[in-house]
Amino acid sequence: MNVGVMLAAGASRRMGSPKPLARTGGHMFFVHGVRHLWSACEAVVVVLGKDARRVRGEVEKEFVRVAGTGALHSDLQAAHRHGAAGLEVHFVTNRGWRSGMLSSARLGLRVALRLRPEQVLVLPVDHPNVKTATVRTLAEAMRVALTSYEGAGRRKTRARGDGFAYALVPRYRHRRGHPVALSPALARAVAADGGAEDLSDAVRRNARIVGYLDCPDPGIVRNRNTRRS
Repeated sequence: MNVGVMLAAGASRRMGSPKPLARTGGHMFFVHGVRHLWSACEAVVVVLGKDARRVRGEVEKEFVRVAGTGALHSDLQAAHRHGAAGLEVHFVTNRGWRSGMLSSARLGLRVALRLRPEQVLVLPVDHPNVKTATVRTLAEAMRVALTSYEGAGRRKTRARGDGFAYALVPRYRHRRGHPVALSPALARAVAADGGAEDLSDAVRRNARIVGYLDCPDPGIVRNRNTRRS
């Protein structure tokens, strides 16, 4: 199974209010992010932090509203096509959210790994303009890469216990963006890395290979930090 991790724990100082609850295109950033990840993942782990109880309550009410409009029907059909029984979300709260996004990523990856994923897609909540097609393409490209690795002698590597620490990063006009796809081995390494400066640093420090997927999607590099961004 594929598992998504959405990072929604920050203080949202520049936004002035919780980013997960900000809206674009008629929906909360949170709803956009989870639905993007559902397009390629059987489950999504959401990491909350500041105002976690309030944010969770508001987004749960929002999903009830969205479900009532029938808008999630296509999401459910897509989930069934890629093998999911339904639309699954796991909430977890990062008590140390003040220490930065990497702490949330590490926590989210630890929870995701309990589900025994074939790959993990990590998406910050402030990227609501990512296209669903991009997420699907990224996940499929990662699947092909991992399948090729298995065919090239994964058993020998597994016997050494190190695995294939691989990341696939989308790019738009040579700019790196989100979501980032991680192999399970790399997800474990990043989750255990307490010395990295940020998520990008943790990926670079622990990946054996970092691949790039060029996408015609400006949403992957559009970080919505303010209401006007």
